[in-house]
Amino acid sequence: MRYVEYGRTGKQVSVVGFGGMRFDLSRSREENAELVRYASACGINYFDTAPGYCQDQSEDLFGLAFKDMPNDFYVSTKGMPENFDTAAKAREAVLRSLERLGVPKIHFYHVWCLRKMAHYDLAMRPGGQYEGLLRCQEEGLVDHIVCSSHQPGDQIARILEGNKFAGVLLGANVLNFPYRWDGVLAANRFGCGVVAMNPLAGGAIPRHEKEFAFLAGAGETPTEAALRFLIAAPQITVVLNGFTTRGQVDTACRVADRAEPMTDADIARIRAHLGSNLNEVCTGCGYCKDCPQNIPVAAYMQVYNDKVMFGRDDAAMRREIASNHEWGILGMREAEAGDCIECGQCEEACTQHLPIIERLKDIARWEAKE
Repeated sequence: MRYVEYGRTGKQVSVVGFGGMRFDLSRSREENAELVRYASACGINYFDTAPGYCQDQSEDLFGLAFKDMPNDFYVSTKGMPENFDTAAKAREAVLRSLERLGVPKIHFYHVWCLRKMAHYDLAMRPGGQYEGLLRCQEEGLVDHIVCSSHQPGDQIARILEGNKFAGVLLGANVLNFPYRWDGVLAANRFGCGVVAMNPLAGGAIPRHEKEFAFLAGAGETPTEAALRFLIAAPQITVVLNGFTTRGQVDTACRVADRAEPMTDADIARIRAHLGSNLNEVCTGCGYCKDCPQNIPVAAYMQVYNDKVMFGRDDAAMRREIASNHEWGILGMREAEAGDCIECGQCEEACTQHLPIIERLKDIARWEAKE
C-alpha cells in the first residue's frame, strides 16, 4: 500500500480508503466487521462513514470492527448543515458518532453534502455547525474539519479559499473527470487533501465492462483502469471504495501497489471515447430515496443510466424497464414513475443536480408501453 500526506495535516493516509456506504446488509454484522478488519490488514488506514449510511448501520459496523483492529487507522464521518444547524446540535452529533464508532476522536469530520453555496452559508453562520465543530476541535474530539461537496470547481474554490477546511471529499472518476477536475485542482491550490468518491461511477463501470473496454490498458480490466486513474493521480489523496467483498479489497490494493499514472496518450484516448453526457450519470448515492409518493427514484435513475451512458433508444429502454420490473431492482417497487407529483424533493437532494422529474416522465412513458 502507498501512503501520502493528507493535505497539510501531517497524517499519512492510504491512497485507498474504505467507503462505508455499500456494506452488504444481507450478511451478519460480524461478517461486515471482518471485512473492515481485512482491509486494515491489507494496509488500508482511512475509513469513511456517515450517519444514515446502509440503513443507518454503517457507523455501528465500523465501531464493531474497530474494537479488534490492531493497526492504527483514521476515521472520517459527517454531518449535514441542515440537520445540525446550531453549534450545540453539531457537538451532539459528534458525540453520537464517537459513541457509535467507539473511538476517542474523529480524525476527519465533514461538513457534509454541500450542494450549493446556501448550504455552506448555513454551516458557517454564527452559532452554526462550523462553530460547534471548532469547539469539538478544541476539546480534542475532532482533529480536522473538512467538507464534502457536490459543487462545480469555482464554488469549491470559494469554499476552500477561506482556509476553513483541511480537505474536501468530492465525486470524481474516469468518466466525469473533464467536468469535475476543476474542483480537484482548486483543492490542490489551497493545499487541501482530496478524497475522491464514486471512483467506479456508482458501480456502472464494473457492471458494463464490455462497453467500457476502451478505458483499459494492456493487462488490466476497465474496473482496474478506473481505479488506477484516480489512485495513481498525484492530485488525489485518497480514493474511497465501497467494498462488499475481500476480492474487491484485493483488487484495489493490487492497483495501489502497481499503479502508474495514466499518460497523456491514455487520457487523450479516453477523452476521445467519452460522451459529453457522462457527467449526467446517476452515482447511486440514494439521497433521493425519501419520495413522498414512495417512488423508488434511486432505482429508476440507475436504470436510466443505460440511456445516458449508451444512448439506448425507446424500444431498448422499454425492454430494460420490463426486465427490471420482473427480475431487477424495480421488482419491489411500491409506486410507478407516473405517480410523480413533481414536488421537486428528489431534485433538491440530488448531489448530481440531475433532471429527475423529466427522467421519470420518460420512464413513465416507457412503462405505459410495456
